[in-house]
Amino acid sequence: MAVQDGYLTPRQIVAELDKYIIGQEKAKKSVAIALRNRWRRRMVPDDLRREIMPNNIIMIGPTGVGKTEIARRLAGLAEAPFIKVEASKFTEVGYVGRDVESIVRDLADLAVNMMKEKRFREVEEKASDLANERILDLLLPATTQAVSIDDEGEAAKLAERRANTRRKLQDQLESGHIEERLVEVEVPVERHPMIEVFTPQGMEEMGVNLQELFGSAMGMQRKRRKVTIAEARTILRQEESRKLVDMDAVVREALATVEESGIVFIDEIDKIAGGSNQSETIDVSREGVQRDILPIVEGSNVMTKYGMVKTDHVLFIAAGAFHSSKPSDLIPELQGRFPIRVELDSLTENDFYRILTEPRNALLKQYQALLAADGIDLDFTDSAVKEIASSAASVNMRTENIGARRLHTIMSTLLEDILFEDPAKRGTRKVRITKELVRKELKEIINDDDLSRYIL
Repeated sequence: MAVQDGYLTPRQIVAELDKYIIGQEKAKKSVAIALRNRWRRRMVPDDLRREIMPNNIIMIGPTGVGKTEIARRLAGLAEAPFIKVEASKFTEVGYVGRDVESIVRDLADLAVNMMKEKRFREVEEKASDLANERILDLLLPATTQAVSIDDEGEAAKLAERRANTRRKLQDQLESGHIEERLVEVEVPVERHPMIEVFTPQGMEEMGVNLQELFGSAMGMQRKRRKVTIAEARTILRQEESRKLVDMDAVVREALATVEESGIVFIDEIDKIAGGSNQSETIDVSREGVQRDILPIVEGSNVMTKYGMVKTDHVLFIAAGAFHSSKPSDLIPELQGRFPIRVELDSLTENDFYRILTEPRNALLKQYQALLAADGIDLDFTDSAVKEIASSAASVNMRTENIGARRLHTIMSTLLEDILFEDPAKRGTRKVRITKELVRKELKEIINDDDLSRYIL
């Protein structure tokens, strides 16, 4: 489905998201446009490109309706550095905890690893050839036998025999007949110094760099290990890949990708918003985290171990349930940096039915695959599926609304005995789940409001 340099159109992005996420059309449309705009901006002339800022998105909706799932699936489509963080894990500068700049540092680490893997794949064939040559050298070491200059004929015979032996070994190597044969290779052994570097909040990167400096000073030692040829090929291929790839170029390209295409998903942003039922001390602390996040979202320079990263054009997608707070409880400056506001709908009984049956990773398909490993054919009648959906919607309505997560707990309760039984003792290889069985297994729990709060 990819078009134009591998980028999908908004309609194609939504079609891909539809394979895993039921409903929430507005949210899927918004993230699809935002993702496509990353490619569109690249096509704009340089002087105007710098002026085009990303339209950050904030998704609002109860838990379990698909906010995180949209982000997770978007990461697979983005083909760009993508990181998910939880706002509640961060603290304001001056307090013990993670500082917000670690978001950018983690994004840079991810981008470098992505780019490194990409470049390694590009040289994989050549690296494999070089690794095989080194394996042949291990199998047939260079001869140290001295040959007289006068005996040129004998030297030629030795060289020919050696070439023939090497060709035979190469044939065996290519055919995979000697994969389990042992060879001795040198492998690097990292010696980490027993030094712990303490740095002030917000300067953790300095500590990382100092540790790396000390580690380099200690040097990297190597030791000889006996491994199979299959294992040796992996080790040597990695070594050859590192030799073939220009790591400085990898870092430069990775940082450029972060600045131009990086995406950050900030979950649980409602947890750092103030609310009427929160204490003044807590509110002040949360506001501090918001003010620390603000420069990152606005656009600032963050120092990483690879160099400076500008966040001006990084796309930020925030999400929160906002049960005990409102989006307006965020500081006005932060609100203004998320101009696209998307409200996700609560899930209905029909949504639950579709979630159980339609997606590629539908819950029914997951349990059928799990029990198939034991040779059990798990079958659900349509009426049983509807009853499961109805039960989930009913419990959500009467107790805490946890969205689609309710289906997981209902399914695990419904199938507990089947999952526990020894398939060898069952006597039958086919298990049919009917509406009556669903009602029987879930009746007591569904009818008990207090119990369902904890079990379902």
